[in-house]
Amino acid sequence: MPIKRALLSVSDKTGIVEFARKLHEAGVEIISTGGTMKAIDDAGIPVTYVSDVTKFPEIMDGRVKTLNPYIHGGILAVRDNQSHVAQMQKFNIQPIDLVVVNLYPFRETIEKPNVTLAEAVENIDIGGPAMIRAAAKNFKFVTVVVNPKHYDEVAEMIAKDGCTTGKFRMQLAQEAFCHTSHYDDCIQEYLTTQLSK
Repeated sequence: MPIKRALLSVSDKTGIVEFARKLHEAGVEIISTGGTMKAIDDAGIPVTYVSDVTKFPEIMDGRVKTLNPYIHGGILAVRDNQSHVAQMQKFNIQPIDLVVVNLYPFRETIEKPNVTLAEAVENIDIGGPAMIRAAAKNFKFVTVVVNPKHYDEVAEMIAKDGCTTGKFRMQLAQEAFCHTSHYDDCIQEYLTTQLSK
């Protein structure tokens, strides 16, 4: 499947601007959120704000921004399922072929001295894991990237072939599920510790 549209939303912005530039040079449309969008926009790279896609503003201090059918429908649609394709057309949902997400720094937050429970809870990512899991589930059609170490390889594949390979997408999906699993383990271990106090 050709990669024509990407969603970039990262807490760790290591390498994201250069990656976005390579995607743009390869003709990939970029959608982004908050600070990621600002970093890309500040670098002069064309980017579409996620609210322009969802037709709804970020609300509740950014807690709700990507949990929307225009995002998840674009990620989860099975591209060779005619019913899915018809629904995308009916609701004007555009496919998202590449999802690049890493999560709020929960572990780094709880390792700070004197961190409060409220501060820890605010650093539990919701939309990020949802997008990661959606993209990983649909790896037949969608490439998911949770680690900046893959940026160069993904960019090179897109520049050369316009897409990634099926086996590579499955490898990235496996890594993505591992990533969200460790993230959830960290949260439950922290809350277990809090309950024991």
